Amino acid sequence: MAKKQTEFGIAMQNFTKFPEMPSAQALIDYGVRMEELGFESLWAWDHILLGVVPNFPIHEALIILTAVAARTTKIKVGTGILVMPVRNPVILAKELATIDHVSNGRLLVGAAVGWYKREFDSLGVDFTKRGKIMEQSLEIINRLWTEHHVDGDYPPYTLRGATLYPKPVQKPRPPILIGGYVDAVLKRAATKGDGWLTYYYTAESFARTWAKVRNFAEEAGRNPDELISTNQLPICVGPRAKVEGPMREWLQTEWDYASWSESTMDSAIIGTPDECVEQLEKHIETGIDRIIFVPYRYENEQVDALAKDIIPKLKARMK
Repeated sequence: MAKKQTEFGIAMQNFTKFPEMPSAQALIDYGVRMEELGFESLWAWDHILLGVVPNFPIHEALIILTAVAARTTKIKVGTGILVMPVRNPVILAKELATIDHVSNGRLLVGAAVGWYKREFDSLGVDFTKRGKIMEQSLEIINRLWTEHHVDGDYPPYTLRGATLYPKPVQKPRPPILIGGYVDAVLKRAATKGDGWLTYYYTAESFARTWAKVRNFAEEAGRNPDELISTNQLPICVGPRAKVEGPMREWLQTEWDYASWSESTMDSAIIGTPDECVEQLEKHIETGIDRIIFVPYRYENEQVDALAKDIIPKLKARMK
């Protein structure tokens, strides 16, 4: 068993499949309830525009997380994952710093380059340059959060004595976890961020890829033990014969799997509480820092099963 304590977060359903619409008030209430149930963190998906036929209505992640932060006191709030290149980095630095204050230091930033070209086109951002744009945005945000005055030319942004206050509550800044799959992104996570956040990876794929991130960190002179590892995992609790079919149908119709990654619906945790615990132990044995659960259709009974039947057993076995 792993020596460290793995944390357990949960995703919120801030996007739905048309014609269903996400309810802002229901999402805020959901966040309050996740804190009451003892989850370590709550994570919102991020897109501005998503899909055509079908389209996926989505509430803006930062606004929803701010509302949750204002109604809670303990649960951490995270972006899983923020499409950083489509946002003005100076405004984003201000918004994120303010959320860190609203939450009193509970913000976690998951960020990636994005994949949906139509969204970039609509927002006037060059999709082909998203990696370079993200590198620049990370530097701008980090400098604004940690330096008194910032001078620098970052086309199209010209910073002359740029001063951002209040600084974030967390010092030196809120953790930034980088999402993505290819080596260039894994190197970015190891050298430019505070760790890696991935999506629907099996324990074996996660362990293999996390080892690469750690190696990139060592090559850059960073201590890999200081990096944070996080994996988002779909889960459905119930008799396998009853729940496996509906779970796979949900994973096939409402989720995407990048062909250039090891993201797969085979990462799904399915079965009785004991069966789920057995499957999750393989993830914990990798030394992972955090698992973010994506419960089947965000059903209340699934959330309750996680909080009452699965997480307590996992924590007991980690002692």
